[in-house]
Amino acid sequence: MKRLAVFLLLFMIPFLPAYSQGKVNKSLELDTVEVPFDTFNVVSHDAKVTELKHEHITNWQLEIENKLVYANPNGNAVVRLYDGSNLEKFIEIGMGSPPDLKFWVAVQNEDAGYVVIHLSKTDGWKPGKIIIAQHSSNGGFSVNNGQRIVVSNLDLAGFTIRDYSVFGLESTTDPPTASAGIVVLNFLSGNPAENPLYYYPVVLLAAVGGIILILLKTKKRV
Repeated sequence: MKRLAVFLLLFMIPFLPAYSQGKVNKSLELDTVEVPFDTFNVVSHDAKVTELKHEHITNWQLEIENKLVYANPNGNAVVRLYDGSNLEKFIEIGMGSPPDLKFWVAVQNEDAGYVVIHLSKTDGWKPGKIIIAQHSSNGGFSVNNGQRIVVSNLDLAGFTIRDYSVFGLESTTDPPTASAGIVVLNFLSGNPAENPLYYYPVVLLAAVGGIILILLKTKKRV
């Protein structure tokens, strides 16, 4: 009996993941956007609001890869993410030019207005490193600047990305922010509960518990 239980455990472990990989998380959505350099050579009120192909609801992650060639030492590359169709509620992530490499994260809503929640005036981000912003129903909003986590578990009362905009000038009289390059935005979202692997630890734990129970009962009878 003991040999049979051990055999069943060894038999089940390889096949559960294989079975799960055969299924697809239908809630998974992906948008990749390459934003050209000249799009950042505008002020905020002239920035074009662009609708994404997919709506990224609650559980999402954004990767920002800044490949701009800055032409202005005081220039910025700013990305705004809007909550649904509400342009008054947004997340803002800003990346300043070398050599200072200023970095900030701000949020705006109708109640609190515009609030900067993180600001590094120097060495705030690293060219070549990917900046990651993410939001989940359980963990709130967090940002990693490519070096460390600078915003953690901020409660935004939910946030769905539908639109975004970019800009880089503080004044229309400023010289262009960038002269070449792109910023790559990778949006990914999905409901983790619809991923078969989400339940795998529970299934495995139940299987192991059942086998241990069988072994204990068998030992008592011997």
